Amino acid sequence: MTCLAGLAACLPAGQRVSLIPEDRPATLAPATYTPSAESAELRNYYRVLQQDLLTRGLLRTDGGGPETPYDAEDLAERFEELAFYYEYAGRGGNRLAGGLSRWSGPVRVVADFGPSVSEAQQLRDSAVLERFTDRLARVTGHPVSNQSRRGNFHVIFASADDRAYVAEKVRDLLPDLSEADLRLFVDPPRTHYCFVLAGGPPSAPFDYISGVALIRAEHPDLVRDSCIHEEVSQGLGLLNDSPRARPSIFNDDDEFAYLTSHDEKLLQILYDKRLRTGMSAEEARPLVRIIAREVMGQPL
Repeated sequence: MTCLAGLAACLPAGQRVSLIPEDRPATLAPATYTPSAESAELRNYYRVLQQDLLTRGLLRTDGGGPETPYDAEDLAERFEELAFYYEYAGRGGNRLAGGLSRWSGPVRVVADFGPSVSEAQQLRDSAVLERFTDRLARVTGHPVSNQSRRGNFHVIFASADDRAYVAEKVRDLLPDLSEADLRLFVDPPRTHYCFVLAGGPPSAPFDYISGVALIRAEHPDLVRDSCIHEEVSQGLGLLNDSPRARPSIFNDDDEFAYLTSHDEKLLQILYDKRLRTGMSAEEARPLVRIIAREVMGQPL
């Protein structure tokens, strides 16, 4: 089973990020909107898929328990794999990110909705996103907030019927995005539940200034919520997924639906002021071990 995230990576070399704030468009679905056969089929497919995952004991919302133990050494090793490696290999098959990536400035999260998304779903998903950004601000100690407009991290909720809207929105936000990556946003494979692109300018690629996530509107509520948790969290700088991360949403096994206390500790480490944006895994490793022991309450 594929994970609930498709992609988390720095913007391509030479990427120009628009610094002109975008107004949030009014995108309430018309009362007469009827989903296309494709969108209706996707909605049914993901509904059945969610039920299958739940039947198999996946998409847990309990955050783990005695059966998912970990210590400071585990946390430090998992942090290194999640923060310093890409989920997907780049040119030459290299997965090493090259440096610690995170936001130095405020993260202003905006929800954007395709025209097909109902007003009720817009209100619900906006509330979930706002609560989650508040949580991330508390966890990281970094300014992360939900905005109605003029953001730098856009979370797009859209159905298969919103391709034209998504294409226009992503071109506005990422004007130099490659055609291949644009196609991924406009026509993602069914296996891509949701994904995120985040990064910085060519002069400082590890210092994030922009993020764009896509979440399929056809997902049932639990999967959409899970996508919010994973994609916004990964867009803060945790680039990778790992089978060794447990209990965690940063894992391709779909075991957990929501950000866990384990994941909160990873984000605490990421935004600890003793770490420096752009530092290598080797440079960070001694500090990460110290910070991991601190967040776990273990003696140094």
